[in-house]
Amino acid sequence: MIATADVLAAAQARVSSLGGEILGFTESEVMQALEAVSKRKPGVVAFERMFAITPRGAALINRIKADPRLLKTEIRVVAHDSDYMRISPRQKTEAQKALDQRGTRRAPRFKMKESTQIAIDTSAGRIIDLSTIGAQIACTLTLKPLQELKITLAAPGGNLKFVARVAWASFEVLPNSGPRYRAGIEFVDADAAGVDAFIQAHKA
Repeated sequence: MIATADVLAAAQARVSSLGGEILGFTESEVMQALEAVSKRKPGVVAFERMFAITPRGAALINRIKADPRLLKTEIRVVAHDSDYMRISPRQKTEAQKALDQRGTRRAPRFKMKESTQIAIDTSAGRIIDLSTIGAQIACTLTLKPLQELKITLAAPGGNLKFVARVAWASFEVLPNSGPRYRAGIEFVDADAAGVDAFIQAHKA
């Protein structure tokens, strides 16, 4: 069960009828919750309704849905103060068709030249592909889902600076290159026109 701290106990009581061991996590323990879900592969992951509709809650739900190891895990949304309970469907609705396999929103993406760089907080990385609302990147900086990043793209008309959120991340070691993280990021407040101009200048 994942809920805001003030209603966690009440939300856990609502799902007690499901039986079995119930682990509770607050909204500030999202990473611990994701780790527990990944390791335990529970039959049900429940989200309190008010947390489920927040950006962090929605991102976590999409992350669980996108994990092929958790196909048998049912996602439920419950209310802490009523009998409301619904199963969050895995099949794509019209609204969800804009999501890719990792849970990030889809827009036309373009493969970037291998030399295309991105500044991530205080580190440098490479852009693998890019759209006006997100990117796939590679860097040596440790990245985790839901982490917020300060992004800078170097552009002739002035650097583009904005915030992005990690949608998914994976650690990899490639031959003839050191360990790195590959990640999908969603742009929070990027200037779409500026990013589109960057794409046109750097696409492969």
